[in-house]
Amino acid sequence: MNRSENMRAIRSTDTLPEMAVRSLVHKLGYRFRLHRQDLPGKPDLVFPARRKVIFVHGCFWHAHACKTGLIPKTNRDFWLPKLRRNKARDKKNLEALTQQGWDALVIWQCELKNGSAVRGRVKRFLGPQRSPRE
Repeated sequence: MNRSENMRAIRSTDTLPEMAVRSLVHKLGYRFRLHRQDLPGKPDLVFPARRKVIFVHGCFWHAHACKTGLIPKTNRDFWLPKLRRNKARDKKNLEALTQQGWDALVIWQCELKNGSAVRGRVKRFLGPQRSPRE
């Protein structure tokens, strides 16, 4: 598979890490909306009644400081500015959400290896469950 075919196959929604977080959150009993386009950054999971959102970030695409988030050695003139722009956009979106009264949680792809830690972070972030109608 050549590079352009590989890049074309990468999705922005319904990724494996996002699906894993959605499954975990649903099993915890929380209900959510997906990808609200009227919110900055189109958060992956939105909890309107709580005014909270969760972003599931891929370590590579969002330049996380972990083993998976390494910048490629080839074509660095392309990747460095692109990944910097992604990080700047993420920061801007989080700030805009805060200004609009939303709380945000970022879950990194590499964190999903420790499901119990992610589960705990999600529960602390979302707080106690409410009525089944939420």
